[in-house]
Amino acid sequence: MSKTIAIFGFGPGLGMGVARRFGREGFRVAVIGRKPGKAAQHVANLQAEGIEARAFPADVTAADQIDDAIATIRQTFGDIDVALHGAAAEMTDRTPSTRAVDLADLRLPMSLKLHSPILMARALLPAMLERDSGALLFSSGASAHTVMPYLANFGVALAAQRAYVLQLAEELHDTGVHVGLMNIGVLIGDSEAERMVDEHPEVVPPGVSIPRMTNSELGDHYWDMYARRDRAEVEVGFAA
Repeated sequence: MSKTIAIFGFGPGLGMGVARRFGREGFRVAVIGRKPGKAAQHVANLQAEGIEARAFPADVTAADQIDDAIATIRQTFGDIDVALHGAAAEMTDRTPSTRAVDLADLRLPMSLKLHSPILMARALLPAMLERDSGALLFSSGASAHTVMPYLANFGVALAAQRAYVLQLAEELHDTGVHVGLMNIGVLIGDSEAERMVDEHPEVVPPGVSIPRMTNSELGDHYWDMYARRDRAEVEVGFAA
C-alpha cells in the first residue's frame, strides 16, 4: 500500500523537490499551502509526472486549519506516514539589524518557524506514536546557528525551532517515529527566495555569497535523511 507524505507550506523550491523525490518512491503527496491556486498548480505539475497528489489549502500558522487539513488528508489518503514542515517567509520579511529587532519583527518568524511546526507535530504525533511509525521532518536555514545579523529576526526564530526539534527528537529516539531537521545553507532552485535574489540582488548584503542547490538535490537529501533515520540534524550547502 502506498505511503503518504504531507508537505506543510508547499512551495516551488523545497516542496516540489521533496515531493518529486518521495513521489518516485511511490509516496502520495498532500500539498498544503495557503494559496489554493498555487497549490492546485503544484498538484497539476506533479500529476503530469505520474505522481499521485492532491491539494489541501490551509494557512499553516492557524491551528484549526492545520487540524482540518490533516482530517481531510486522512479521509482522502489514509494515515500520514511522513510530514515535512517547509514553510518559509519572503526575504523582504527579514530585519537587517539585530539592534533594530523589536517584538513586532518576531511575530511572523516565530509564528511560521516555531509555532507552526509545534502545531503540526502536536496534531500528528498521537497517531504516529499509536502506530509506532512515522517521520516528522523540518526545514531550517543557515541563521539558526551561524551569526547573520542581516537575518536577525529569523535567526532568533530558527534557533528556537532548532531547540524544539532536537528536544523532540531526543524524547522520541526510542520510538518508531523519526524526527529530523535539515539546516539549509543555500538558495534553493526554483524557490521564491532564488527568484527574489535574482530580480533584486540588493537584498543580499555586499560581500555575502550564498551557494545554490537545485530542488532535486535537496529532495535527495531529505529522502536520505528519511531513509537512513540515523541523524536528528543534517546540514546541506554550507560554505566551508
